[in-house]
Amino acid sequence: MEKVAVLGAGSWGTALALVLADNGHEVHLWTHREDHADEINRTHRNERYLKDITIPENITAYSDLAAVTSDAKHIILVVPTKAMREVCQQLIPHLSQKVTITHASKGIEPETYKRVSEVISEEIPAELYHDIVVLSGPSHAEEVSLKHPTTVTVSAKDLNIASTVQDLFINEQFRVYTSPDLVGVELGGALKNIIALGAGISDGLGFGDNAKAALITRGLAEIARLGTSMGANPLTFSGLTGIGDLIVTCTSSHSRNWRAGYKLGQGANLDQVLEDMGMVVEGVRTTKAAFQLSKTQNVDMPITTGIYSVLFEEADPKDVVTQLMTRIRRREMEDLTNILDDQMNN
Repeated sequence: MEKVAVLGAGSWGTALALVLADNGHEVHLWTHREDHADEINRTHRNERYLKDITIPENITAYSDLAAVTSDAKHIILVVPTKAMREVCQQLIPHLSQKVTITHASKGIEPETYKRVSEVISEEIPAELYHDIVVLSGPSHAEEVSLKHPTTVTVSAKDLNIASTVQDLFINEQFRVYTSPDLVGVELGGALKNIIALGAGISDGLGFGDNAKAALITRGLAEIARLGTSMGANPLTFSGLTGIGDLIVTCTSSHSRNWRAGYKLGQGANLDQVLEDMGMVVEGVRTTKAAFQLSKTQNVDMPITTGIYSVLFEEADPKDVVTQLMTRIRRREMEDLTNILDDQMNN
């Protein structure tokens, strides 16, 4: 059994801590708030994020990074992407031995267009860790905490290291696969949040299943185009971290991104929505990054562009739908085929 530090005591960090605890590991759970750590240790609950779930004795909460990382062989980073650089910088002085770093955060950094693993590798010196592993897939924290069957994927440059993380998490309720496609796994997990915002907007507007099915399918095509242009294997997006994550995030009220989109579709503005949510909606920041990235990669992403205009240019969602429906006629896989042809010819 291992000593594992989980940094981030929100719903997903707590759910992953519960999986590790079920597997018999000693889990240290970090939150930046001392009162939050005290509440978890005193009540064995994390009421704000996972109501009514009992936290077992082998999970101890801390607000001190030195204490939470002491002697840990695995560091699991589950903080919002906008806080990732700051947390990594704070973590460096407390890494007294080489560790394996796994992140379960889904996003792309605006302006730099960096994936989360790239952000981590820029902030933490390579001599302090064995490898950076990404954990992603269709997984609502609420269902994981209830031990409902869930399947995810882990990926790293070194698949042997990914396999150690697979062994760390896998059990009868939480199945873990490995993938060699780090780029594809990270991008699929990040970009699906944009499409989930769109699915929520569609539902908020009162459109039906036809519209949402089209949005998910064409959204997957956008994800595959951008991911493939950045070196991902297009087949990755037909797996758990592509279509699997899209289905769960675009069709469930558990999804923060779907809920945010639903409110936007009903007429709320972005500031209202974010204030009402009270939690990070990763898709908002990722939409900005993906919109910028699509320009640099010269990849057509009309759904992402439309959602960007709703979020940041106050476009009317109904007008955006009309623009999408009246685009020029095309073959379904035309753009992806062109990208693959270009790669084969270069």
